[in-house]
Amino acid sequence: MASALKNLSSYDEGQLPSAEEFTFGIVVADWNPEITHALYEGCYDTLVKHGAKEANIHTAQVPGSFELPAGAKMMIDKHKLDAVICLGCVIKGETSHNEYINQAVASGLTNLSMVYGKPFIFGVLTPNTEEQARDRAGGKHGNKGVEAAVTAIRMAALKVSLKAAQPRIGFS
Repeated sequence: MASALKNLSSYDEGQLPSAEEFTFGIVVADWNPEITHALYEGCYDTLVKHGAKEANIHTAQVPGSFELPAGAKMMIDKHKLDAVICLGCVIKGETSHNEYINQAVASGLTNLSMVYGKPFIFGVLTPNTEEQARDRAGGKHGNKGVEAAVTAIRMAALKVSLKAAQPRIGFS
């Protein structure tokens, strides 16, 4: 569903597990800081609202969205994390640079998720205009940072629930 048809900050709070036992990394791109810092605030506030301890939220800044996968890898190598949330904004503008950057970031985060067996959340806005970016960073379409935090909590909880449900074969 296009975000123009959905509020990125809307979710069923009653269905969201507690984040109290989880540790999160948040990697934020400095490019388009008025947008990415608004995404960060929405993300951080949502994690805390759902029980994440401030001491269990680690933050790093990288120059731009292209550097998010490298920053995420450095973050998970330094801290024991349950999920890493990557926040950025690549505005299309007049060239097709956004296609290369967005594809590289998405592939990089997918690869990290597979290698580490942990969720690396793609919280990158990919709008056509700055106005569309503002609309999705706390404006009329909500805040993608909130959506990214909710996704991270759900995925961290999913990993725990699946691990707990593993049948044991052989010796413990």
